[in-house]
Amino acid sequence: MDPGAGSGSDPGAGSGSDPGAGSGSDPGAGSGSGAGIGIAFRTCIRYLLLMSYNHLEVDEKWQKRWADAKAFQAKLDPNRPKYYALDMFPYPSGSGLHVGHIASYTPADILSRFKRAQGFNVLHPMGYDAFGLPAEQYAIQTGVHPAVTTQQAIENFRRQLMAFGFSFDWNREISTADPKYYHWTQSIFSILFAKGLAYQKEVPVNWCPALRTVLANEEVVDGKSERGGHPVVRQPMKQWMLKITDYAERLLQDLDKVDWPERTKEGQRNWIGKSEGAQVRFQILTPKAEFEIFTTRPDTLFGVTFMVLAPEHPLVAQITTPAQKTAVAEYVKLTSRKLEVDRKAAQDKTGVFTGAYALHPFTGQPLPIWIADYVLMDYGTGAIMAVPGHDERDYAFAQKFAIPVQRVIEGGELPHLGEGALVNSDFLNGLSQPAALARAIEEVTQKGLGHRLVTYKLRDWLFSRQRYWGEPFPVIRLPDGTLQSVPANELPVVLPEVADYQPSEKGEAPLARAQDWVQHPLGQRETDTMPGSAGSSWYFLRYTDPHNSEAAFDFAAQRYWMPVDIYVGGAEHTVGHLLYARFWQKVLFDAGLVSHDEPFQRLFHQGLVLGPDGEKMSKSRGNTISADEIRDKYGADAGRMYICFMGPTDKDKPWSMSGIEGVRRFLERVWRMIVNDDGQLVATDLPPSDGVQRLLHKTIKKVTEDMNDLSFNTSISQLMILVNELYKQNEKPRTTLLTLAQLMMPIAPHFAEEIWERLGGRGFVSLAPWPSFDPKLVIDETVEMGVQVNGKMRGTIRIAPTATEAVALAEAQKVSSVLTAIGGKSVAKVIYKAGKILNLIVKD
Repeated sequence: MDPGAGSGSDPGAGSGSDPGAGSGSDPGAGSGSGAGIGIAFRTCIRYLLLMSYNHLEVDEKWQKRWADAKAFQAKLDPNRPKYYALDMFPYPSGSGLHVGHIASYTPADILSRFKRAQGFNVLHPMGYDAFGLPAEQYAIQTGVHPAVTTQQAIENFRRQLMAFGFSFDWNREISTADPKYYHWTQSIFSILFAKGLAYQKEVPVNWCPALRTVLANEEVVDGKSERGGHPVVRQPMKQWMLKITDYAERLLQDLDKVDWPERTKEGQRNWIGKSEGAQVRFQILTPKAEFEIFTTRPDTLFGVTFMVLAPEHPLVAQITTPAQKTAVAEYVKLTSRKLEVDRKAAQDKTGVFTGAYALHPFTGQPLPIWIADYVLMDYGTGAIMAVPGHDERDYAFAQKFAIPVQRVIEGGELPHLGEGALVNSDFLNGLSQPAALARAIEEVTQKGLGHRLVTYKLRDWLFSRQRYWGEPFPVIRLPDGTLQSVPANELPVVLPEVADYQPSEKGEAPLARAQDWVQHPLGQRETDTMPGSAGSSWYFLRYTDPHNSEAAFDFAAQRYWMPVDIYVGGAEHTVGHLLYARFWQKVLFDAGLVSHDEPFQRLFHQGLVLGPDGEKMSKSRGNTISADEIRDKYGADAGRMYICFMGPTDKDKPWSMSGIEGVRRFLERVWRMIVNDDGQLVATDLPPSDGVQRLLHKTIKKVTEDMNDLSFNTSISQLMILVNELYKQNEKPRTTLLTLAQLMMPIAPHFAEEIWERLGGRGFVSLAPWPSFDPKLVIDETVEMGVQVNGKMRGTIRIAPTATEAVALAEAQKVSSVLTAIGGKSVAKVIYKAGKILNLIVKD
């Protein structure tokens, strides 16, 4: 698939008619001492050819014209169908954009340009996810305010995005760090707070001493901070939480409403983790106490041989016997230093016996109570019943600590995880697993031992950060300790200036040192800031009405533009941003502020553009390819087209410099077909030949279908086929070339505008109506069809695709290899599909 590989796969390769193609007539070709001269000659020729299409002039010319005409500015128009194409907006880093970033924004831009041409009113905005840790860390190191470095990065990003011709509506540009924007982030938080969906709680958090901040689970990799690689520990801290769990069932069920990749839907389903089963109460023998467990398999209750509590469970200290106190205390301390992700992933099971026993709810038998780090306090009740005969994790624990194992399901070696009839289970004996499950829940409920329950693995969203560079909470702590929202007329609560951006070693946020700011007439302000995910959970709504100073957005504006028709971004956001945004949208829907309860109708995950070494591009690996370098050397359109031509849009693919050179040669080839060496137009007003006309309409059909499917690589291949055919023709019909410009426009917009103008096209080709194809012209007059005899291919015939069976048989009888295979025998049956296959079944 390397477009620079030469031969038929090289989009710049031609034939004798290609003035840039090498052949035996190349005066510089040869070997020996002449080889060096040949190389120099070809290099010179290539340089001269490249100079014929000055991409820098062309790119800048059309970017200025688009900007002056406000060509891509979206306006609400109820009389036109809308199309909202959105990219996951970037964090503006000081490193600028590399080609991997350009690749992530190219698909939505191509679709936007295509849909405009089809007559849609397109909203294609861009903004910046500007709050976050990197700018704050840079501020700590240099003393430069994060607002300064962030704005510098934004200006650089904007320049680079404009340089690649992305058709964003720059009039709608936003930054989450702009007080005019986070005014409304704070307002939405106030809605969450008023609805009881925002609250404070002391919870175990991932604390990074080096960064002096709390980190989300996804910001921790192998026990270290994703940024900087610093050690992370678990410790309890009072944090703001959002009750996303209240929306668990709707978040789960409404996945059926959206057109998303199945792997992403399944990722969210697994993260939400709906489970149906029973909550069962266990009495402790001594001291008198009880605890509850949730199980999805109450049918295995007779297989329980021990119980396990999370080391953090509040009953641990109460029930531990004197003989076990030291061992339990040491284990609890050891566990407190482990990260949750490490506890869940640990292969080696560890634990300590508390010395206490629980009573089996049916048999009354004592069950030893252990503590183990594989049980987490934040999952379920923080306690489990262990059934080692039918659970791998429990079995490993039982084997290590010599705990009895009891079989209660027939079949297979232990641990047996499959289904089977119940055994050793009293009133459940002989029942199938589904029947036993229903009977066990019924028995538990009737005897007052518990009840049927639906639970979710999803936990509430930890929403605090002990950082400076984030949205302040619009909350006041009153003298009596209660919390109150800041009055709406005092929003936004603007981030104050501070002398030191570093949190304290104990985790106190930098805002706590801004004493004048902290003091409010009603009490004291909250000093934590919101996470970066706050501003990104609703930004797509602000784009619908970005300059509104009276509300986050106008209801009519969002009703027209929403939901987002296609959202393009990475799959790594499956259980973070994509889940949070759905949650906020549903809260706003319930509040009557939005008209749709799902924000993104279609979701597309673009593949990564890897470095030339096949690894993910990163500054640390030194394998990034500068977007500026590619644009300067090859042009924005060559960069865009190569990104599309590398392979399927949703697959990862490595960058190749020879590949982009091949695409550049293809653009040069098209240019030379339209403009001669003197800069004169070579197109004619003669009508195209029948063959060219048919190929053109097939190309329109193919490119149109591929655009909707985001199959840009195959649409480019089809364009190359058309160009190759045009090169064979003596005449270059203007009408055909104008259509070629239209078909190239979504992928190579600057180039398309230039040839459109030179060919006499009116207005911007970017806004010209998309060409339509004639269905009659995309059907081949004849097709080559295989002829089988008894299922084996024996020859081919060329007939009309709609030819009758009689015509096909007549043609087949003219093929000697078919007649030989029949061998004079009678044809017992004919299997015929017009234009597809002819199979003759003959008797032996």
